[in-house]
Amino acid sequence: MSDKNDFYSKLKEQLDATTDFPAEYLYKFIVPTTENQVEEVESIFDNTGAVINTKKSKTGKYVSVSIILKLKSSDEVIAYYHKAEKIKGIISL
Repeated sequence: MSDKNDFYSKLKEQLDATTDFPAEYLYKFIVPTTENQVEEVESIFDNTGAVINTKKSKTGKYVSVSIILKLKSSDEVIAYYHKAEKIKGIISL
């Protein structure tokens, strides 16, 4: 668990150092198509004004989900990652 905490604290440092908020942030996820994971990802970003693009893999086993969202702070960026990591099989890029 501390690896995730380390990852998020480093991400926060990098975002604070390199990004002037509010700013647009690009999330990229890969989710399996076995259940309704794409809908779960989309539901996290419902009613936020996010631009969501999806693309199926050649085999159809996975879907790439790209989301562009204007956010107010690095804490807000990380909060969406925390919500997304609860989705079964999701990979954050």
